Amino acid sequence: MIKKTSPSDNDFDIPAKNCCRMVILGSTKVGKTAIVSRFLNGRFDEEQYTPTIEDFHRKLYSIKGDVYQLDILDTSGNHPFPAMRRLSILTGDVFILVFSIDNRDSFQEVQRLKQQIVETKSCLKNKTKEKIDVPLVICGNKGDREFYREVQNEEIEQLVAGDEHCAYFEISAKRNTNVDQMFQTLFTMAKLPNEMSPDLHRKVSVQYCDMLRSKSLKNKNKKNNGDAYGVVAPLARRPSVHSDLMYIKEKAIGGQGKDKERCTIS
Repeated sequence: MIKKTSPSDNDFDIPAKNCCRMVILGSTKVGKTAIVSRFLNGRFDEEQYTPTIEDFHRKLYSIKGDVYQLDILDTSGNHPFPAMRRLSILTGDVFILVFSIDNRDSFQEVQRLKQQIVETKSCLKNKTKEKIDVPLVICGNKGDREFYREVQNEEIEQLVAGDEHCAYFEISAKRNTNVDQMFQTLFTMAKLPNEMSPDLHRKVSVQYCDMLRSKSLKNKNKKNNGDAYGVVAPLARRPSVHSDLMYIKEKAIGGQGKDKERCTIS
């Protein structure tokens, strides 16, 4: 008998509205991967820096009887393939833009990225004739390096002013300062449960996937149940470029029906 070590698409029936892709963008060495590590594992890795090419993670939740899937795309700060970054933006549902408060160039990159997200999503909006709101959080990381600050608060306020779908948090992934609050705000803007934030659910290992599923089925009609569980899928693979392109095509031609599933476990 072979013991299952990860959930399959037969284990969970996740409606498309409960699936979300979070895309993290920013320059190199600003702490994007450290933020992801805090979110998934509650750890900060102080080992030697290794540049990220592109990392994909998946987390599954059981919250008040419903199952949710969060895909996380940790992108390269070098963006050697502009078309791939554009595809990441087109398929993203919520965004985290990261700069380091002690690096002005990284803040200027976030300014460019915010504009690119608006322009790229607007192209899709023009094709679908839908109102597309993009929940977005800008993170000024390395708050523990205040003494070396190069980006002033007035500049940051100007960047987020007047945008109700954009929030700013000054965080420190190293000290775990304001990280949970940042995620709570992002999920609130995206109309997702606050319990998806790292400090508001019980973290379980992959061996408990069956429990995650049974809890969800048992409590499916008990919306007042307060239980919230989360598990990191260890063998998750990034959907293929072809899958992403087909998704964008369906969105562009209006083929994405309300009940159409785009949530997959792989």
